[in-house]
Amino acid sequence: MSSDRFGLTSWEDVQICNLYSMTSNKDAIRDFTRFLRTTPNADNLGAYPDTFANDFGPIVRNTPEGRELAVARWGMPSSEEATGNKRYDSGTTNIRRTHLPHWQPWLGIENRCVVPATSFCEPDQVGKTFKNIWFALDESRTLFFFAGLWTPHWTGVRKVVEGETTSDLYGFLTTKANREVEQFHDKAMPVILRTPEEVEQWLTLPWPEAKAMQKPLPDGSLQIVSTEMKWDPPQAEPRHKRVEAKKMEPTVKASQPDLF
Repeated sequence: MSSDRFGLTSWEDVQICNLYSMTSNKDAIRDFTRFLRTTPNADNLGAYPDTFANDFGPIVRNTPEGRELAVARWGMPSSEEATGNKRYDSGTTNIRRTHLPHWQPWLGIENRCVVPATSFCEPDQVGKTFKNIWFALDESRTLFFFAGLWTPHWTGVRKVVEGETTSDLYGFLTTKANREVEQFHDKAMPVILRTPEEVEQWLTLPWPEAKAMQKPLPDGSLQIVSTEMKWDPPQAEPRHKRVEAKKMEPTVKASQPDLF
């Protein structure tokens, strides 16, 4: 649950799309967005079948040097009211009420980004099963993009165990749910861009015009492609499992010459 700058609780932001998948590739993202360069952390971009809140994921962002593909941390800075007395800010992943003062510094073109995805997950809150329901444009998981915002070089504590870190951050807009989503999650859905033209508009239009893009997909635009899994597609190897396995690998020290 999060609260806005005026201390009001936002139920619209509860458990809304805090898990999505991106199993496309850099060439497809380039063809779609026409980014000009890649940051070093996105050079060897792989699949992201299980991106959770506060994870790192790819974005295509506007910068003074041109449009670029980068990897950033999911969750924009939260308002003071949302963080309260916490020693950390785990970030605000979904942005619904863009009229609030907290979001005004990031609505300009310079802070716009798009977030590549192939499916997204919503918990079944309507049926109270809370199963993960995965939505995509079609069974083949065609590439699309969330309409996002980003900010550079945020320094603070995201997780207490990490201590203070510095990261580029991103989040994406949500809106009311369309027919497919609302039968499971009637609060909201992400703002989805399906064509290069829509991506171009989001990244270039002044805010009064870009704001009109904060709307749901037409009914009938999404398919349910998986249920219950914590990653998508089901046959993919979850990235978190690979990361945890890497952490558990024994450390092998390089041999050193005998100095004596």
